[in-house]
Amino acid sequence: MLFQHKKGGAAVRAVQTAEPGTPFSELNTSLPLGPGERRLYDALRKAVPIIDAAIEKILRLMGSFTVFCPDGRAQRELNQFLKSVQVGANRQGIMNFLSTYLDQLLTYGNAVGEMVVQNGTLRALYNASLDDVELRCASPLSIEVRRRESGASQAVKYPELVFCSALNPPPGSAQGISILRGLPFISRILIQIFHAVGVNWKRLGSVRFSVTYKPDTDAGDRAFAKERAEQIAGEWGRAMRGGSVSDFIAVGDVSIRAIGSDVQIPDSEVPVRQILEQIIAKLGIPPFLLGLTWSSTERMSSQQADILTSELESYRRLLNPVIYKICGLWLRLNGFSPRCLIDWDDITLQDTTELASARYQNARADQIERKISAEYGPAAGEGQKAVPDKIISYSCQI
Repeated sequence: MLFQHKKGGAAVRAVQTAEPGTPFSELNTSLPLGPGERRLYDALRKAVPIIDAAIEKILRLMGSFTVFCPDGRAQRELNQFLKSVQVGANRQGIMNFLSTYLDQLLTYGNAVGEMVVQNGTLRALYNASLDDVELRCASPLSIEVRRRESGASQAVKYPELVFCSALNPPPGSAQGISILRGLPFISRILIQIFHAVGVNWKRLGSVRFSVTYKPDTDAGDRAFAKERAEQIAGEWGRAMRGGSVSDFIAVGDVSIRAIGSDVQIPDSEVPVRQILEQIIAKLGIPPFLLGLTWSSTERMSSQQADILTSELESYRRLLNPVIYKICGLWLRLNGFSPRCLIDWDDITLQDTTELASARYQNARADQIERKISAEYGPAAGEGQKAVPDKIISYSCQI
């Protein structure tokens, strides 16, 4: 009786903090961004080149990686597979797949990919369009990928071959947040400024003249005012004809002035820079990588490069689960243990000359320390001979 369980007790829920009823009920519809918002972000990248350039810089600075396996043969074959795997219809290599995958993830906040298996072999990788799929919440801890067909959606046949990622999803949701969120408003102001500048230059850049003829009070002069005006207009048109230089001579009260010569075009440098600062702060790219020659000290540029390095490492952590899933499936299909380790290349934004100089100085210092240690022994303190003042000459050489 002491160990008898009570009957009729409430079962413990798998996720106790999920909302009652259907978990993630707001995700029962399409999880990714709507087609309208996706088109907005696509148009934003086309209209503001600095946004598109920043995302392209992030993709190129991600670098590559190497996969290590306990079995040497598995490691060699796996890395060869990752370099030559087919991606889509006309590309090869997992880095091309990850580049498109991360581009989709940054732009829309969600990304979907698929592994194509044929005859028990992993043949290709495929980047799925968010317009062709629908993501639904199957449980508080899993997402179901569905395929859209003829206005309806149905679950994919092999969900274990499909994977998806979300960028900075809010608590209680699996819908990612685009890195471009918040930029449409200020980008619209930037586009308006550029449009106004273009219109002003179109109006004032190509100089237009106002030719005014005032007839005299003489009745005869007034009677032929129309004919004289037409004659002046014809001569002025001949004088301003492109490809030739000629003078314009008129008789009477004729005044000529440039249209808009007294109009001052507003200075757009300050507002444009303020908007660009907001965009760059959102994207996390140092200005000097985008060709912006803003005032910046060497120390500040180094700090900005360190911040970018941390941003790139966070994006790498988002891609690691995808890489592990691809590598694990290939290893299992080829009869190897799915255990593996991903080693990304070091991210360096420093000048190669500076790095080489630092390595030389470190090697030189290490050589001097070994020479001193071999000549005088360890440092004094335990009955050893103290290092004489001769060491000062070595420190000066460092």
